[in-house]
Amino acid sequence: MATTIPHFTTTAGKLQGVLEALLQTPLPVRVRAWDGSTAGPAEAPVLVIRHRRALRRLMWQPNELGLARAYVAGEIDVEGDLYDALTRLAALIWRSPDIKDVPIRSVAGDLVRLGVLGTQPKPPPEEMVVTGARHSKRRDRQAISHHYDVGNDFYRLVLGPSMVYSCAYWTDDYDLADAQRDKLDLICRKLGLRPGQRLLDVGCGWGSLAIHAAREYGVQVVGITLSTEQAEYARKQVAEAGLTGQVEIRVEDYRDLEDGPYDAISSVGMAEHVGTAVYADYAAILYAQLKPGGRLLNHQISRLHLPPEQPHRQRSFIDAYVFPDGELAPVGTTVTLLEQAGFEVRDVHALREHYGRTLRAWVANLEASWPEAVRLTSPGRARVWRLYMAASALAFEQSRIGVNQVLAVRDHRDGASDMPHTRSDYAV
Repeated sequence: MATTIPHFTTTAGKLQGVLEALLQTPLPVRVRAWDGSTAGPAEAPVLVIRHRRALRRLMWQPNELGLARAYVAGEIDVEGDLYDALTRLAALIWRSPDIKDVPIRSVAGDLVRLGVLGTQPKPPPEEMVVTGARHSKRRDRQAISHHYDVGNDFYRLVLGPSMVYSCAYWTDDYDLADAQRDKLDLICRKLGLRPGQRLLDVGCGWGSLAIHAAREYGVQVVGITLSTEQAEYARKQVAEAGLTGQVEIRVEDYRDLEDGPYDAISSVGMAEHVGTAVYADYAAILYAQLKPGGRLLNHQISRLHLPPEQPHRQRSFIDAYVFPDGELAPVGTTVTLLEQAGFEVRDVHALREHYGRTLRAWVANLEASWPEAVRLTSPGRARVWRLYMAASALAFEQSRIGVNQVLAVRDHRDGASDMPHTRSDYAV
């Protein structure tokens, strides 16, 4: 049976009909067109269409990437509760209709009258295309630089003074800085850190965990990152904390590590960048760098309740704008790969709800200082971050993705683990 498209007279009405045809589902938000006309549910958040080019993007890319490109370019916007709008639009964001099935002919007249027919617009300049072999050292440096070398001042605005870019641990009704401090301390307690030990922090970020471990637990720390901006900031913070003799920050690929063994290793928010194809190698390298009896704390986002990866999966918003080459695996896959490398997994701690709360705090920070965020980066970059963090908060809250701390140990040859008999040292 052919799809029937209702006829609308206002620009917003025509837009609603066209969008519902292109996206193949009723539009659950209100629409405001560039001429001020509106259509759609009165009480819903408003999708503001500022430019005809947004419709042209959706004609060529009728999925989340088309919507994201229009949002990043400032051609569409949301008025009202962004989280409500994204929840309502989730059916569009998580599906990718086939362009062959879009009934273009049924809305051809409105497309002509709206003036949106034309060639495919160029993507916004914030979109990233990495080159070279996937997960090669060169390509990984490109991907990391794209995401992390945005400017330390911008990250401080979003993350707050803790400069910790991973899930916080909320044990009380307090602020983000306290929750991040508690997360850093939880990691150190799980690792059983003691004065004089050596800790390797893989993907050390801006040095917050390295500084906390050195200052509060008396350990020697080597932190590695591929981001030069992170390393410069971390070294400055280490010096200001008077910990230069205890903490060394390097710009180094984990594949180049040669100065083990270490007493403990932390990998927080790093493994998502590694890639499933080479994760076994990553786990083997960490195992080789750890002393017998040493512990690994792997803090990693996981894939939940999603269908298997498709061999020809279309490029997503996250791929194009946020984490090029980033890959999420189920926690069971991660545990299996760690065990295959020789680790004994001793504890798995799910923190999914904590990450939703963390992301909402980061979005609030960004929105509270929006003009400064735009000045420090660009309007498009700030919009990328607002969209990605708000959508990610909902993904964690709605159990589409998760995050887990996996504690593992390299046992001695005789099977001794040197682990305590109970979890009382670090369980909260």
